[in-house]
Amino acid sequence: MSDYAHPEVLVTTAWAEDHLNDPAVRILEVDYDPSSAYELGHIPGAALVDWKKDINHATRRDILPREQFERLMGRLGATPDTTLILYGDMRNWFAAFAFWTFKIYGHEDVRLINGGRRKWIEEGRPISEEIPSFSAAQYSAPEANGGLRSFLPDVRQILGRDDFRLVDVRSPAEYKGEIAAPPEYATEGAQRSGHIPGAVNIPWAQAILEDDTFKPVEQLRELYGAQGVTPERSVIAYCRIGERSSHTWFVLTYLLGYPVVTNYDGSWSEWGNAVGVPVEKEAAIS
Repeated sequence: MSDYAHPEVLVTTAWAEDHLNDPAVRILEVDYDPSSAYELGHIPGAALVDWKKDINHATRRDILPREQFERLMGRLGATPDTTLILYGDMRNWFAAFAFWTFKIYGHEDVRLINGGRRKWIEEGRPISEEIPSFSAAQYSAPEANGGLRSFLPDVRQILGRDDFRLVDVRSPAEYKGEIAAPPEYATEGAQRSGHIPGAVNIPWAQAILEDDTFKPVEQLRELYGAQGVTPERSVIAYCRIGERSSHTWFVLTYLLGYPVVTNYDGSWSEWGNAVGVPVEKEAAIS
């Protein structure tokens, strides 16, 4: 991992196990469905962060506001000096989304467990069903860093520009417009299928190995560089609801060190339902 641009944002499963009782560290499992993951067993001492309830706005489609982030951190007993170690279900999708969100609100030391929940369990490391409790903490966060996020008008503005690259990290079937959403989320699909004009298709999973750890840096450079996604260009990543694209945002920003990368978390669920925006359908680039 030492060859990555920012190797400090990744920890191994062994490192995490060695720090289970470190008071300066808070391990957080971030799940889309806690009932099928966290509640069945988790890293000992790990607190649950429920993606739907904890990382999203309670009433509108948006990430959590700053005040909700401060309450979440306080509930977890975390201060701005706490090292937050994230992992989760769905191959770290939602852990990466939480990482991105926590960076928006300025938390300095956030890291992912390389390989996530799957690697921890497959290695036979300890699992617990005990729910930890923490003394409440006071947490004050800065204003949101808007430079990490893109909105629909931002994407419309850069269409056709050569100094930007749009990266569609969904499956080739979604990109080509054969389906509007993965089969398991078919009821949450958009009115139109396809992709944003000019976007290249680099599915998020091409950045990881079979054990869900990230590929070596040279393989990652080749993967993105082959489609013109290079550090000289600003990059906007998107998927369906922003979780898979946050994984790619993490790779480009922290593993490859690209200087300007944003996550368009409105993604296809917004673009494919918006009136009057352009849509393309074509074969995915292999």
